[in-house]
Amino acid sequence: MKLQGNIVDIQNKRIYKGEVTFENGNIVSIIEKEHHVNHFILPGFIDAHIHIESSMLVPSEFAKLAVTHGTVATVSDPHEIANVLGVDGVHFMMENGKQVPFKFNFGAPSCVPATTFESAGAVIDSEAIKTLLENPDIKYLTEMMNYPGVLFDDDEVLKKIAWAKHYNKPIDGHAPGLMGDNLSKYISAGISTDHESFTYEEALEKLQKGMKILIREGSAAKNFEALIDLLPEHFEHMMFCSDDKHPDDLIVSHINALCAKAIAKGMDVFKVLQVACVNPIKHYNLDVGLLQEGDSADFIVVEDLIHFKTIQAYIAGELVFDKCKNLIKSVPFKRPNNFKTNKKQVSDFKVPSSAKKIRVIEAMEGQLVTNELIENATIENGHLISNAETDILKIAVVNRYQDEKPAIGFIKNFGLKIGAIASSVAHDSHNIIAVGVSDDAICKAVNLVIEHQGGICAVSDSEEKILPLPVAGIMSDMDGKSVGQEYAALDKMAKQLGSKLNAPYMTLSFMALLVIPSLKLSDKGLFNGNDFKFVALEM
Repeated sequence: MKLQGNIVDIQNKRIYKGEVTFENGNIVSIIEKEHHVNHFILPGFIDAHIHIESSMLVPSEFAKLAVTHGTVATVSDPHEIANVLGVDGVHFMMENGKQVPFKFNFGAPSCVPATTFESAGAVIDSEAIKTLLENPDIKYLTEMMNYPGVLFDDDEVLKKIAWAKHYNKPIDGHAPGLMGDNLSKYISAGISTDHESFTYEEALEKLQKGMKILIREGSAAKNFEALIDLLPEHFEHMMFCSDDKHPDDLIVSHINALCAKAIAKGMDVFKVLQVACVNPIKHYNLDVGLLQEGDSADFIVVEDLIHFKTIQAYIAGELVFDKCKNLIKSVPFKRPNNFKTNKKQVSDFKVPSSAKKIRVIEAMEGQLVTNELIENATIENGHLISNAETDILKIAVVNRYQDEKPAIGFIKNFGLKIGAIASSVAHDSHNIIAVGVSDDAICKAVNLVIEHQGGICAVSDSEEKILPLPVAGIMSDMDGKSVGQEYAALDKMAKQLGSKLNAPYMTLSFMALLVIPSLKLSDKGLFNGNDFKFVALEM
């Protein structure tokens, strides 16, 4: 097959009129040739770090949305499903992804569970990591979130890192705010990337010490503006990623949007495309083509190099997207799950207290980090309650793997005035997390999730709405468009209940992620991520 267009040669930094010939999945030739076609042919985009599960779609359905934006491959960390189902969950993702023409590149999850301070559904130890890394389809050791384990020479952590080195596979990092001597030690362990930098200075130090920096623009965490000015000088050592992308956002855009934003800032197109298309392939040794003779025929056709609107996408020579028409077919799949808790009583969420002050989690718009606040307690009939007027609301985390008493905390900036929202997507152990204006509302939302064995929901006095997530309690069994529409309806309802957050469910899902400072809530209690220890709710 032959395709004409303006060839974007990133390696040699030139654009020329030409013709690409490909057959049997590979590029046979690329020649210069005059024609009257205005569109551009370039390598496909790669998301250099994403948890597919956060789209609430199984890989085969994720692919159908991603190709519409010119994404042909991902570097995917399956630790969300691994925390629920262990190694079986990783295999589910790999097998489902192989059913469609898309280049998923999965890693071996390094931190399952993320910490010992929460209840997860599985454990992946160093022996299981060894077995996974033996598989040529496993491309890397995923983000080493347990950076204290690296700094304090934890035996299991070091064994996992050693196996990655043994199999010559990259090791991903996760070190928000880590700088100075601690950062140097973390890097010296062999850790090569970081996607958690939220300031220019932090990312610059990591780059100067030899790390690759990923610019993240997800549904909750958005670091593009803070880091993008590093790209012109450090483009050879940077990549773009989503980390977590909700389905309604994935319908709208993907890595193409980061390219467009960088170009709008006047950045060199070849540097931007090296970050978006080339660097992930070289760093992770991916089997993805770079629009060169002999390469796999993985490339896209776009209208221009300003907005990067995709006209066509080819993967291994197969046309997977053509002028608004998606050519990837849905495939059947199983619905593995791990959900063992029973419904709760309103009394389970009550906290007897006479405290004057309490610790409060401060949620931050567009960030995964939180602050710790000390606020006045609101007490009614001898119990701590939510205060919608001051926006200090009760938050609960419920163990979904066995019957236990819920852990209770308080949170600011969710803004709910009525009702509650809840989700079984709660990084990384995926217990049930809920926030609401009353114990009744929180209990109702939690029980709705339990009844469906997973989902995200919103409840008010007069309405209940849920998006069921029957695959491991974190993914839907529906197509991406349907999930995106249902999620958008839930997002709208959460905002009608009063939330001012841009992505309330995505933000909620990170309030139990203990490895990101500073104050979070696990199913075992309130946790200080700076000191890595539990703290008391009452002061």
